[in-house]
Amino acid sequence: MEEQPLVSVISLCFNQARFVSEAIMSVSLQTYRNIELIVVDDASTDNSIEIIKSTIEQLSIPVKTHFNVENAGNCEAFNQGLKLASGKYIVDLAADDILLKDRVKVGVSELEQLPNNFGVHYCEASHIDEKGIPLIKPAAKKPAKFAGDIYRELIEYYWINPATMMTRKFVLEALNGYDESLSYEDFDFWIRSSRSFQYAYSSKTLIQKRIVSNSLSMQQKIIRNHHEHSTFKVCQKIKELNASEEEDDALKKRLDYEISRCLRLAHFKLAYRYWQLKRSL
Repeated sequence: MEEQPLVSVISLCFNQARFVSEAIMSVSLQTYRNIELIVVDDASTDNSIEIIKSTIEQLSIPVKTHFNVENAGNCEAFNQGLKLASGKYIVDLAADDILLKDRVKVGVSELEQLPNNFGVHYCEASHIDEKGIPLIKPAAKKPAKFAGDIYRELIEYYWINPATMMTRKFVLEALNGYDESLSYEDFDFWIRSSRSFQYAYSSKTLIQKRIVSNSLSMQQKIIRNHHEHSTFKVCQKIKELNASEEEDDALKKRLDYEISRCLRLAHFKLAYRYWQLKRSL
């Protein structure tokens, strides 16, 4: 019987002591067995490290750890974990999310049947609150095309839940990991990876995404939050990566959305920069 390819699950933790044990245990409970877990704690100031150490003692899968003395930020912390990864496939698991038992099995099975130009696999997610109680959230509206070559669609729409992604390691290596100059990773990763690789999709719900009041995604809704500058940098990258009038039209729609968002969040100078970027197309 052919050996299953190794999957590296990189779990990033920053002050998530309430949730990190459940996230780690969800890796151990996967029906797919050839897994290594890499836990990176990004200088937590709560008792996350203590809980991480006590939880991994209970596991029967290989575990690697990296504990930062100073906070590096999400993108750099992930890249630290990526350097430790030996797997053919990579899962980026936030320490407040949960892998359902077949997440890795389904991803590997489907990607193994596809050519290497399919670099990313994503699926559906259910949502839970901080106590683990299910939440009803409207499904993200998908564009007409949501698998295969979806570069243009990803410029215009947000519909992929970043918690659901599994990636071939060589895709991340080709991109030199996450861009450490940014405060968050998903939009930039979608754009850069989809320019060169196709996406595979499963309609199965394989992740529980936890909605936490102080999470990075919630911080992006705060007035004058610093994450908006990272989004602008990604839009600048899109302009350079675009290769057709249709892709430029998609970027114009994205820029209109970001201008409106910046005005709502009192980012007036950044709204003007977005307007200038649109004029340059």
